[in-house]
Amino acid sequence: MDKNSTQDGQSWWRFGHVWLVIAGPAIVVVAGFVTFYLALSSPNEIITDEIYRQTIEATREKGLVAMPAELAPAVQARNHAITGEVPIGK
Repeated sequence: MDKNSTQDGQSWWRFGHVWLVIAGPAIVVVAGFVTFYLALSSPNEIITDEIYRQTIEATREKGLVAMPAELAPAVQARNHAITGEVPIGK
């Protein structure tokens, strides 16, 4: 084996392609930890049926005929996304 076959005896960490191969998975692992931290630090509030009923009653007491879309269940909000409001059922 002559000296030219190993690119003048340089170590593996001196080649840019090696770092390109290592950087891809390393970035994915770091992004996974960031996502895990964000998921644990700010969980979504769980809306129960009781909380939903209280929201509807409070909206009716204010004299409104529709509730804001951000307070509606996902399926209803999806069906009324273009209007921005969800009609309150009777």
